[in-house]
Amino acid sequence: MYEVEHILTLNNNLGESPQWNMEEKALYWIDLWPGRIYRYWPAKGTYEIFNVGIPIGALSFRASGGLILATRDGFAFWDTKSGKLDFIVDPEANNKRTRFNDGKVDRKGRFWAGTMIEGSNEAAGSLYRLDPDGTVHTMETGIVLSNGIGWSPDDKTMYYNDTKKHVIYAYDFHSESGDISNRRNFVQFSQDIDPDGLTVDREGYIWCALCKDYKVVRYDPSGKVDREIRMPTPFTLSCIFGGDNLDELYVTTGWNVDKEKQAPFAGDLFRIQTNVKGLPEPKFAG
Repeated sequence: MYEVEHILTLNNNLGESPQWNMEEKALYWIDLWPGRIYRYWPAKGTYEIFNVGIPIGALSFRASGGLILATRDGFAFWDTKSGKLDFIVDPEANNKRTRFNDGKVDRKGRFWAGTMIEGSNEAAGSLYRLDPDGTVHTMETGIVLSNGIGWSPDDKTMYYNDTKKHVIYAYDFHSESGDISNRRNFVQFSQDIDPDGLTVDREGYIWCALCKDYKVVRYDPSGKVDREIRMPTPFTLSCIFGGDNLDELYVTTGWNVDKEKQAPFAGDLFRIQTNVKGLPEPKFAG
């Protein structure tokens, strides 16, 4: 049994894309629609908020400093000191119906993020890979709601969620080229369960936040449930390992997933002390 610790009362609209910064010993995440970035220092118990001014689907760190973002209007760099936002490229500039959602950096320093149409079941989203040289590659199409992404410790498998198809996919991942192949269903859920953000631990197990289901679930590499952690609020949206030993699972949540059923603690930040360790998150190399 795990103790779920309530860390911060935030009422995030959609608390997403948590990332642990090893050097700062701080947790970053976003509140998607208001376009806010949060930074929390567990040692001090304090946090700060940065208003970017545009909806943000995902963030990751840059090796050169600052952040890379997947925003409503494409990929952008953001300077944590000056607050300056520099747009890089928008691969869907001609499609105003879509926006970017979740994303992460792979171990070669490439940023992956996908798109979706808000409130639609139309399979009009795509998954993109932004390389450090600024080139963009379309890696997958026909996605309804692009979401959690992660890689196995040996870099041979990539996991990726299409929330509205209720599935976690697994792909063969080719680290040097950044190519993916052999898509198959890793976990197929029922129609009432929405897999959201995910992370992969050091043992190669996949932790996935199940939106609307009050759970974070750990799956073994074959897709079988290893353990379930009951959350005090239904709208669990994403998770990441942090802390000095990367053995603390931080969970972000939201409150507007179902406006008719508001719940206590919705949109707040939680922490779970685990007996396993996560992997350091890579940084964008560009």
